[in-house]
Amino acid sequence: MKFLFYLTLVLLLVPLQTTVLPHVSVWNIKPDLGLVTAVFIGLFAGEMEGLLLGLAIGWVLSLFSAGELWLSLLTYGGVGLLAGFLGRQVSQVTSISLGVGLLLVSVASGLLALANFKNIDMSQMWGIVESIVLPQACFDGAVGAGLYWLLSQRFDVTRLRTE
Repeated sequence: MKFLFYLTLVLLLVPLQTTVLPHVSVWNIKPDLGLVTAVFIGLFAGEMEGLLLGLAIGWVLSLFSAGELWLSLLTYGGVGLLAGFLGRQVSQVTSISLGVGLLLVSVASGLLALANFKNIDMSQMWGIVESIVLPQACFDGAVGAGLYWLLSQRFDVTRLRTE
């Protein structure tokens, strides 16, 4: 049953990311639902499932984007693994701490993707960081914090996390 849920989740991310999110974009910046999903899977299901689902999410999303495959696999898999590790080590995860952590991971992911570009000078790089990477990281952090807050209001999130 869990496998079917994960498969459905991974396969629904692409249509959701490409059809629904352009309508809720702010200043043409959309949150990265793959990153947010990898964090939540890692946080609630543990390191191994976070890593494996992060790799699957990175692979599926890279099939429909112009990005590098290894970059998506590294980013989403690493984020799932990191969230799973932190979920076991941090006793009380709050929506603020999750949002700030997701913001930092999203900035690192954006900078890693930006470092992969060729023939960009420093002024263009700073313009991209200023206009795309930082706003998207803030949006990712806000979406993650909001979803965690909604989950914590509806469920006992400490019970959802893996022992």
